[in-house]
Amino acid sequence: MNVPLDKELVLRKFNEACPGTLMETLGIKYVDADPETGKLVATMPVGPQVYQPMQILHGGATVALAESVGSAASQMLIDPAKEAAVGLEISANHVKSARTGVLIATAECLHKGRTSHLFQIRVENEQGELISMVKLLNFIKQRK
Repeated sequence: MNVPLDKELVLRKFNEACPGTLMETLGIKYVDADPETGKLVATMPVGPQVYQPMQILHGGATVALAESVGSAASQMLIDPAKEAAVGLEISANHVKSARTGVLIATAECLHKGRTSHLFQIRVENEQGELISMVKLLNFIKQRK
């Protein structure tokens, strides 16, 4: 993008886009951003709304958090008037579960190409323990 993005403006715009979406349903909030590098941080509360039948965090909810933060992060690195970022592939390794608290997902851009962005998303609990490590590949397509 040609014009530098303001962190507070980015966070406000991303959070304003959440009502009526899965992000609202899951309680996802964007809390920190570095528009220059594409780093973005989001949180999600853990409770019954994101449980699987064993009363622990559902891996799909964790992946939804990761894809939400990684997809939004790509938006900071493109010109939305000319391009669109769409998820192409996602994979996750769940290494720890949770029953309560808040998850913190940090997306960092590993590769910013002309047609793709590769993100690593660390999902941690409030104690900084790794819950899931996620890899997200976004395709950058030209708008017609």
